[in-house]
Amino acid sequence: MNAPEKIFLPDVQSSPDSRLLAIQNVGVKGLRYPLQFQAADGTVQATVATIEMTVGLSAEVKGTHMSRFVELLEARRGVVSQDGLFRLLEEMLMRLEARSGRIVMRFPWFISKTAPVSGVDSLLDYDAAFIVDKQEGCYPSLTVEITAPVTSLCPCSKKISDYGAHNQRSHITLSARLRAQMGLEELVRMAEEEASCEVFGLLKRPDEKWVTERAYDNPKFVEDLVRDIALRLMKESRIESWRVVSENFESIHNHSAYAELSGSNA
Repeated sequence: MNAPEKIFLPDVQSSPDSRLLAIQNVGVKGLRYPLQFQAADGTVQATVATIEMTVGLSAEVKGTHMSRFVELLEARRGVVSQDGLFRLLEEMLMRLEARSGRIVMRFPWFISKTAPVSGVDSLLDYDAAFIVDKQEGCYPSLTVEITAPVTSLCPCSKKISDYGAHNQRSHITLSARLRAQMGLEELVRMAEEEASCEVFGLLKRPDEKWVTERAYDNPKFVEDLVRDIALRLMKESRIESWRVVSENFESIHNHSAYAELSGSNA
């Protein structure tokens, strides 16, 4: 059988562009892909990430090679670590001939939790993200982000009521740009320990009594949540800059209470 005739296919993306406008970020977004991430303790967890991969495009080049982003993922089927994200970023910049770029991976992360009284174990899901970024002339950076569900109980409601106090579920989001490796679980614990009470996937009746009383004894405004967590983030030498957000899904209003605080560490 004769070999198929080779056909020349022009590379339109690499052709010159006369508009001379550089693009800061171009690539793929909304790509879902199965990945395995290595936790700080060395354990490995499989998850599905929603991925954004972009590079800066020079003013004289018409387009980037979109297929190469997916090829990079296909070539790395092993476990992804925080150090591995930097290597993936550098490989992306090399393959796309770019001087700047960013990779964002958002994924559910599960942590095993033990109920406070009964001791039953259950998994709780958290929204997590790794964001690795390099700007031209700068060192690459890694930002770790988690969103933890917690309970918050209103101090004002407790103070003015003869009995009871309104409480609600809150979402606390912590973003930390790192100087050194830091596990997702460490950021989760900061959020949970500063809340009125943490939440669990499975509770028995003695546990329900414990979490109800724990929240009642530890009331927090949305402002208290971000300030108390910020004080802990400010003491962490592995963090270069940080942002903490709390959204309280109010149980007595049809809107949320919201607070946001950010800063950098010397």
